[in-house]
Order: sequence, then structure tokens, then C-alpha cells
Amino acid sequence: MTRPLIGIPTATTLTEHYWARVVYDVVAAYSRAVDRNGGVPMLIPLNLSDEALRTLYDRVDGVLLAGGDDMHPATYGESAQPHCGAPDSLRDATELKIARWALDERKPLLGICRGLQMINVATGGTLYQDVDTEYPDPIQHRIRGANGMPINAPHPIAIDEGSRLAKAIGATTAIVNSGHHQAVKDVGDGLQVIARAADQLVEAVTAVADERYILAVQFHPELMIDDEPRMNGIFRDFVNACSAEAR
Repeated sequence: MTRPLIGIPTATTLTEHYWARVVYDVVAAYSRAVDRNGGVPMLIPLNLSDEALRTLYDRVDGVLLAGGDDMHPATYGESAQPHCGAPDSLRDATELKIARWALDERKPLLGICRGLQMINVATGGTLYQDVDTEYPDPIQHRIRGANGMPINAPHPIAIDEGSRLAKAIGATTAIVNSGHHQAVKDVGDGLQVIARAADQLVEAVTAVADERYILAVQFHPELMIDDEPRMNGIFRDFVNACSAEAR
């Protein structure tokens, strides 16, 4: 059986290596999780012409929107506050375009961390630009290490029984590896919340209507597939949906 092709948009990195100043890349754990669970990852570069981007999009059977830097608040109609991180405008533009194509054409979508936020914004939702500043009494969703860089803050989530996420991992509770400072505020059109943290922040969404595949989580299952094997179920469920598209 032909393995489905999974498109993963990249991010912009500035570097002094070799002769390049701009590199398009993605964390290796995403492609590894897709490969392990039956898919073939294909990285999608940024700043392409619409024709080139559409050609790549048409060839993939599903889209994985990965984690990364903050979206620019202008994408959901707000001005950037001081606590909002530096945006990646090329990534914002590429992912919004691809996400909206996939939503309109019912191509399977999996979102992880920033990817959940991207899907929410693509469907008309908004975000908290900084949970600690804008959300009342949050639990710890991110810890800063000794070097000032964010590290994971594990915490439990409650998952709706019978939801796509509960079925994928075979559980209605989980300890997740949280590492974000932004989160869903107003939920986008056509999305329903299926998991929350103890402070009621959104941890997962799916499509209201079952006829299209959307699953998006605020945590990082791609980093848990070895220590928490059931997290492979998220990628397996997504790849199976993409396999159906490929047939």
C-alpha cells in the first residue's frame, strides 16, 4: 500500500553558517513521528509563489502544522503587545494559506502547539498573546530554564470521552509536555474543544462535523512517542485519515 504524503511547512531561521543568511527548517521529531506511524513527511519551504505552493499542497494527502514561534496578532485582528514574541511573517502567510485550503477542501489537518493556534486563527478564532499576562489564574504552562530559554512544564489534561483524541491515545486523561505562553482565546468557527487543562485553557480541538479530519493539540506528542508510546496514536490516527485520502 502506498504510504500517504504528509506536508509539513517549515520555519524561518537566520544563520551565519556557510553563505546562507536564511534557512527554512523544521524540528526533526515531527518527521520522525510521521515516518514511524506510516506516513512520508515532505517539508514545504516558505516564500513560494502561489503556483508553486499550490502544486506542493495538491500532492500531499494531509498537512501537519508544527510548533514554533508566536503568530503575529495582526492575523487575528489585534495589535502586538510587549509580551508577544517576534513573528515569522513568511511562515504565518504560508501556513494560513495552506490551512485555509485544507479546511475548504477537507484535507486532513493535524496541528501541534502553534499548529493548534494556527488552525484556530484560520477558522476565525483569536489567541491570548501571553497566558500569564492575559489569562486569570493560569497553571504553569511553560518554565524558563537557567539560560532563560523555555522548557516543558508537565501538567495533566482532561480529554472528552469518545472524542477523536481520547480514541487515538486510548485515555481520557494524560500528563502532557507543555511549553507555550500563548493559547486559544475565542474558538474558531467549526471547531470544538475536546481537552482542557486544570485552569480550563484549551488543550485540544477537533472539527464539529465528523466528515472532515481536524485534530490539534497544544502539547508536543512528537516528543513523547518513545516515553509515552500511546502518543503514537495521534500520528497513527492522522496518517490513517491521510491514507483514506490517498486511495
